[in-house]
Amino acid sequence: MTKDRRRTRRLVGGAALVYGVLALVLWSGAWAGGASTHTLCGCGDPALFLWFFQWPATAVAHLHNPFYSTALFHPGGINLLAQTSVLGLSLPLVPVTWLFGPVASLNVAATLAPALTAFFTFLALRHWVSYLPAAFIGGLLYGFSPFVLASLQFAHLMTAALMLLPLILALLDEILLRQRHRPRRTGFLLGLLVAAQFFLSSELVAIMAMVVVSCLAVLVGAALIGGGTELRRLAPRAAEALVVGAVTAAVLLAYPVWFALWGPAHLSGLVWPNIGAVGGYIGSSFWAPDLVKGSNVYTALGGYEGALLPSSAYLGWGLIAVLVAGTALWFRDRRLWFFGFLLALCAVSSLGIRRGQWELARVLSKIPVIDNVIEQRFMAVGFLAAAVMLAIIIERAHAWAHARWPGTREVGVALGVAAVALVPIGVTFAPSMPFAMRPVILPRWYATAAPDLPPGQVLLSYPVAFSGIQVAMAWQAVNRMHYDQAGGGGPQGVSARAGAARPGFDVLSGLAFGVQKPPPQGTPAQLAAVRHAIALWQVTTVVIATNPTAPFLQQGHDPFYAAGFMTAALGRLPVIESGAWVWYHVSLAHGRALGVAPSVIFDCTARAERQAHSHAASLRVPECVGQGAVG
Repeated sequence: MTKDRRRTRRLVGGAALVYGVLALVLWSGAWAGGASTHTLCGCGDPALFLWFFQWPATAVAHLHNPFYSTALFHPGGINLLAQTSVLGLSLPLVPVTWLFGPVASLNVAATLAPALTAFFTFLALRHWVSYLPAAFIGGLLYGFSPFVLASLQFAHLMTAALMLLPLILALLDEILLRQRHRPRRTGFLLGLLVAAQFFLSSELVAIMAMVVVSCLAVLVGAALIGGGTELRRLAPRAAEALVVGAVTAAVLLAYPVWFALWGPAHLSGLVWPNIGAVGGYIGSSFWAPDLVKGSNVYTALGGYEGALLPSSAYLGWGLIAVLVAGTALWFRDRRLWFFGFLLALCAVSSLGIRRGQWELARVLSKIPVIDNVIEQRFMAVGFLAAAVMLAIIIERAHAWAHARWPGTREVGVALGVAAVALVPIGVTFAPSMPFAMRPVILPRWYATAAPDLPPGQVLLSYPVAFSGIQVAMAWQAVNRMHYDQAGGGGPQGVSARAGAARPGFDVLSGLAFGVQKPPPQGTPAQLAAVRHAIALWQVTTVVIATNPTAPFLQQGHDPFYAAGFMTAALGRLPVIESGAWVWYHVSLAHGRALGVAPSVIFDCTARAERQAHSHAASLRVPECVGQGAVG
């Protein structure tokens, strides 16, 4: 092995080490606190992802379909391919989940995501630059970009694990422009990467496809303006590679795509009804930190209890200045113009719909399937374009300085350019790092009694996951799917998808959330709606567990009030077990709801809470409600 090759290997290994250490620092709170017990939160979106990591491990162990489960949203089930389930991470980490649980798997994935994204970007950038420090800086920008950090903040691994996008971009450059390798081989590799990306984020596959089509149109137009000679030379091999890639991806994804779009429990229509209102940036998001002043209850429900990060689109004036100045100085470098166009295209596409303005999002919102793309996520490609531009500019600056001041000055010039670009981003985000971690807290009943439930149990837990408080999903995941659950969180857990159970769904949501409005009073119509939903969901056990050590928003609006309400709905008293009110053997074929006056549950709860000397579960409220029943 030559001296240069040994030096290159050392530098590549050093880059991987630095990226890994930085990722460990970001997630140090989990590793220091206990990687199998501590993560961002056992609530909100992290709870959803804990479930996504546990189900594939359960499915593989019992030879079930990892794409579908009735353990959530029983009996209809959940389609994981129609969700942000990141099976491309959870399936490889099944052994970790078996050994250490879903919390550990989530922490491993969240630590690897920025490090692998940065490292694969570093490798891909060597396609455009030969100066390794420039490739290292580009990898650092993309792997630890504001977009990735903001995604990690809520465990959004589908937009934090971007490690395949740089490789796809490098392959497309090889296929369309360089053409140094056999087209069938590069096309096959492209198809494999696209198929793998589908299992990380099908949304980003759609975004990449739209971006590639747009860029192809620009490249073809530019070639035609230049006389078409270059186009005629490149087109045959490019077409061959693209066809091979498309066929490879189509074969590998035929069943998964069908399953996601038309399989059991698929989601039809808009995945999130409010995408148009919250899915895009405003212009200042790219250069103003847009720091969040405090938070509100809806932000807290996202599942992060640390300081909220600035805008995920933040480029900062330093990086913008370097990209603009570098493109102007080396304006003959067509790579800078192309990637500058790509960055601008993604930035424009990421703008949200605003009243009285025209945005590209208005056009995309009219296209079926594409209308589910969240505009902000175009910046997953936008930051990659910025990383390539920065690496090219640093290499050009290094070469320019070397031609004038041979020696060490060229290194200083390259580092200076990198500092101007990255320091403002680092200064803006560093105060919020590392991420705050919390223990995943199970109520005592879920830690002691739930693991011993007999098979086939369907639980209705309080707070219900579809209320926005998704802690019940974390409890189920940590319990290794020992029982099935009525309802669930994520896009499927919205009122519009509750079907015939919608009236009861809405009542139970208000009972658990109860923010900015009083909980349901227990009218005959409300009690009947809840009973009907319980029957449709085939619930066998209702559990209202107290968890006084958990944050307020993980406890539900008022467990004591909920115990009184469910006593009226089920028509009988619960048992008190391990700090929880529990109704076993739920059967609505026998008995009926209690008839209670509108104020009875409120009055019973207030009286019991005044008399109680602790917050432990007791029969005070249920007995009071039973005594206040009419007829």
